[in-house]
Amino acid sequence: MSRICIPDHEYKERIAKAAALVREKGLDVMIVVSTESDYANARYFSGFWPLFERAGVAISATGEAALLIGPESKEFAKDFGKIDKQFILLEFRESADPAYPEVKPDTFADVFKAIGVTGENIKIGLGSYVECTLPVYESLRDNFPKAEITKCNDIMVQLRKIKSANELACIQEGFRIVELATDEVIRNLRPGVTELEMVGVAQRVIYENGAEYEGLPMYVFSQESTRHAISRSSYRKLGKGDIVQLNLSAKIDGYSPAIGLPVVLGKLEGERREIVEFCHKMHDWTVDQLKPGVAADKIAKEFLELYKSNGYGANYVYGPCHGTGMIEVEPPWMETSSDYLLEPNMTFQVDTYISAPTFGCRWEIGAAITEDGCKPMTDYLKKGIIELDF
Repeated sequence: MSRICIPDHEYKERIAKAAALVREKGLDVMIVVSTESDYANARYFSGFWPLFERAGVAISATGEAALLIGPESKEFAKDFGKIDKQFILLEFRESADPAYPEVKPDTFADVFKAIGVTGENIKIGLGSYVECTLPVYESLRDNFPKAEITKCNDIMVQLRKIKSANELACIQEGFRIVELATDEVIRNLRPGVTELEMVGVAQRVIYENGAEYEGLPMYVFSQESTRHAISRSSYRKLGKGDIVQLNLSAKIDGYSPAIGLPVVLGKLEGERREIVEFCHKMHDWTVDQLKPGVAADKIAKEFLELYKSNGYGANYVYGPCHGTGMIEVEPPWMETSSDYLLEPNMTFQVDTYISAPTFGCRWEIGAAITEDGCKPMTDYLKKGIIELDF
């Protein structure tokens, strides 16, 4: 059986689509920049995921592309990168900021010349504005003082929001592996083990079953720490009666789906049960709303109103969904201020979170918009509230 991944030809197709959007916006070139932790935009075009250093891709309006790397990644990028033209720029070095006095680096002027971008009065688009580092921005300004530098994040959102068949296959494979990891963690949950021990169990399973890495720093939170909407697992020992929040994930060729659910070390009763059940109800409600042509802000506004009308307005933290793909959270978010319609092959994490004074709860799966509705990419949450007997 061949490995599920993005084929080489799809990277070339992505570059061609990006070049068309660069031309459409009247730009001469687009730059995307990525870090080790937020690698998505550079990897989307190049297949390259930097380590320690940064990476970038430059795409001209004519469809030429170059991979931009730091001084220590030459051989690494040669083996993993899908773009033939590769340039070493000091602006992409690691944060320790070594000088590399023996290195003769390339410049952005070298890069642009190689991909057919000439002249001084050019228009440069930053396709990953948030991830663009100050050294990269300053170097662009120094190399091209007469250039107009603008944000063009919308190009990347437009390209990445609709998933190809190969992207959907990577996400689906990730869910297969996460289901196995979640089963194994639940089998090992008991009072006295630490949150980090359970993360270790999940890591073993995802690697044994074909994942390249965690899709996110995996969550195993217990009772008080479940109040953290985002956080990291700790040495805290699980106790009898604790709600344990699992959010486990597996990365397949960059694609990073996750499953989130609460597991109880004992019985869940009273107000805690009411809150967890309401959160589950809102999760199912959200899945039912996902259909092509539906306005994202409509879902988000109704979601918030349901929290309020059921007496949980103060427990609301964020909207019902966020995009998912090369990283577990990617645009577009689904918020009350959103201004887009759902389209077939958009993928979302249906991420339903509620915060209470002593604990929090999240129910989360991925779903793909279809021609007539949506397809949940796992049915794991149909198990409902899992209560373990101790």
